[in-house]
Amino acid sequence: MGAPTTPATTGTPSRPTRGVPPADRALTRPRRRLLAAAAALVALAAVGAGSLLDLRTPAPKPADAPVGEFSAGRAYEDVQVIAARTHVAGSPANDQVRAHIEQQLRGLGLETEVQDTVAPEAGQLSGAAGGATMARVRNVVARLPGTASTGRIFLVAHYDSVQTGPGGNDDAAGTSAILEVARALTTGPRPRNDIVFVLTDAEEACLCGASAFAASHPLAADGGVVLNLEARGSTGPVIMFETSKNNAKLVDVFGRAAPHPVGTSFAVEIYRALPNDTDFTAFLDQKFVGLNSAYIDGGAIYHTPLDTPAAMDRGSLQQHGDNALGVAREFGAVDLTDLRSEHDATYFPVPGGLVRYPGWLTVPLALLAVAAVVALGWLTRRQGRASTGRLAAGFGLALVPIVAAPVAAQLLWLAITTIRPGYAELLDPYRPVWYRLAVLALAAAILFTWYALTRRRIGPAALAVGGLAWLALLGVLLAVAVPGGAYLTTLPALAGALGGLVALRTRQTGPWPVVAVTAAAAVGVLILLPTVVLLFPALGMGMGGVAALVAVLLGLTALPVVDLLHPQAGGQRGLLALRARRLGVLPAGAAAVAAVVLAGVGLAVDRFDAAHPAPTHLMYAMDAGTGQARWLSHESDPQPWTDGYVDGMADVGDDFPGLGDGELRAGPAQTANLPAPKLDVLGDATASGERTLRLRLTPQRAARLATLHVDTSTATVLRAEVAGRSVPVEPREGKWGFGLVFHAPPAEGIEVTLTVRPTAAQVALRAMDASDGLEALPGFQARPPAVGVVGSHSSEMLAVARTYPI
Repeated sequence: MGAPTTPATTGTPSRPTRGVPPADRALTRPRRRLLAAAAALVALAAVGAGSLLDLRTPAPKPADAPVGEFSAGRAYEDVQVIAARTHVAGSPANDQVRAHIEQQLRGLGLETEVQDTVAPEAGQLSGAAGGATMARVRNVVARLPGTASTGRIFLVAHYDSVQTGPGGNDDAAGTSAILEVARALTTGPRPRNDIVFVLTDAEEACLCGASAFAASHPLAADGGVVLNLEARGSTGPVIMFETSKNNAKLVDVFGRAAPHPVGTSFAVEIYRALPNDTDFTAFLDQKFVGLNSAYIDGGAIYHTPLDTPAAMDRGSLQQHGDNALGVAREFGAVDLTDLRSEHDATYFPVPGGLVRYPGWLTVPLALLAVAAVVALGWLTRRQGRASTGRLAAGFGLALVPIVAAPVAAQLLWLAITTIRPGYAELLDPYRPVWYRLAVLALAAAILFTWYALTRRRIGPAALAVGGLAWLALLGVLLAVAVPGGAYLTTLPALAGALGGLVALRTRQTGPWPVVAVTAAAAVGVLILLPTVVLLFPALGMGMGGVAALVAVLLGLTALPVVDLLHPQAGGQRGLLALRARRLGVLPAGAAAVAAVVLAGVGLAVDRFDAAHPAPTHLMYAMDAGTGQARWLSHESDPQPWTDGYVDGMADVGDDFPGLGDGELRAGPAQTANLPAPKLDVLGDATASGERTLRLRLTPQRAARLATLHVDTSTATVLRAEVAGRSVPVEPREGKWGFGLVFHAPPAEGIEVTLTVRPTAAQVALRAMDASDGLEALPGFQARPPAVGVVGSHSSEMLAVARTYPI
């Protein structure tokens, strides 16, 4: 490096000679770098700790808590009853759960009824893999009349469970929380507005209970505000992750009324783009407004036999109930006719509350951030901290960690799942913290390595401006494509640019430049650190690269503080330069070692055992007409236990259309003595080339669902009715052009009317029913203690099918 120029201590420094680097090309020049670095890091650590502590769940209140408060202790007593065993829709166990809910609500003096009806799947009637989907549902509905109602608030949760577990969290948590909220509301002053408690049936099957209530119940006729309570794990903060559109006023109520408000407009944007659904979907389809909340960490037990009451974090239950009670009381008091907005709000959690501002500010703020970064770049060049070329190089090189960190995180997880393939079937490992920390350490190692390699040649100021420029650019892109997520990069970029401008315009040897860049980095920590923490459970380790990306963006906002860990840039020669390089590599080396160690600890600690079994998927399917049976599995890389049942791939769509299309792992199985569903002809008439068949499909055993499909080579279905309800006919590809899936079929069977245009003398119909549990089947060997059941709607399914020519 050439001899440095000497900058002035006040005013505007002279520009360096072309080709000769300045003595210090950083945004700050503290005399005591180590002291400044320590102070800045302590400040940022305090901000980070505060933001993370605010995400903690509250302490659960005991059963003797005041009557007007929510008590997780009291609610947990209902959890133990509701999730005592698996209670899938239509089962006797589900009947017992429903009876308990009715008893509790009636005991509070509430007007309570059971809505018993047949309903289609929410959202789209032909959304299921096997065809049009319906269910027999029995919703429990209770009403607390308001004193001068301006509308209705609906507290919603589903009381059924999946077939593979008792649903201690999903959704005994939501159901029990609503029962406890109902108790608290009935012990205090009555609200102004009606509050309706809706405990839905068949959510796990098809969202059919919510669809039935939202579309046809008299209390839902005028719409209202829906507060849906869910769980997709066993612990963690309750996140308000979904809203109706134009949510500004709804979010304002949530922000001021929820005692523990956690939610981000970014999560709302992402969830709207995903194919996932909850009961909330059915209400949105009917133009309701509202909020959807859930806790989502501990996803390894989701939909598995491990989802028991004992697995529940009662702090999460307390937060669910506290927020539901506070928000219900607030909506119960306001004028519900004045909740419509013309825009969505941008919002995110900070210690002590929820920051929120109008969505229409998104684009102006994004452009302001760009302008501020441009101004910072101009002033940096003017003061001789960087040339135009170095600024351009800093911008280009800042893309390296932005790309490298998420790629490296995905490769790390690929390596881990290669060592432990059972992770591929889980939403998250049982003990994911070590792996999450490994991803963060890996992102830090990449960022520090990149910075150490580029800092001396490009300069700290140019790299800082380049990093902020990428954040500002991403803010503009997000403002256009995902407005609710633009704050993630816009606000840190704006704060960083303003902090840099202040640093450049103040006395460089004083403390204020360090204070300015530290305050700017604190904004990034406040916004991005909670996002990183929430992204891990939301997306799972399989998409840990997204969290790594956000972590790198956080690092880019703090580059001026990171720079304080390095010796002064420029001017070193010989041994001093070598020492500077070595010191610069230390943070990168430490982070890289931490990443390896943390991943190794994760593999050592998170082993599959009886309490944390390896997930496996297995089904049994038998053709009662031919007597042939098969074991089937969705596992792409079968676990050793599953491998004992299945071998090659097979397409079973033609034989078992109710299971959907696509190839599965398959293996031969012994034939069981099981009856196929019965198909009776109640009526058969032909007119004008159309044949109308009135049929009754009746399972001959306790079945969770029944299906009926029509062979396209024998007839084309023109119209269809199920239990008196018209079903839209949407032809499917393949052999079976029309399909029907009916969940929770009644013992007396399902009446189906088909109007077809026959193309053969006989119409071929394929009937199938499915129950759960493989233990009694010939050839089945019980799972060892360390082998579990994957959380799938088809795990443990036992299907029997037969073709009926009519």
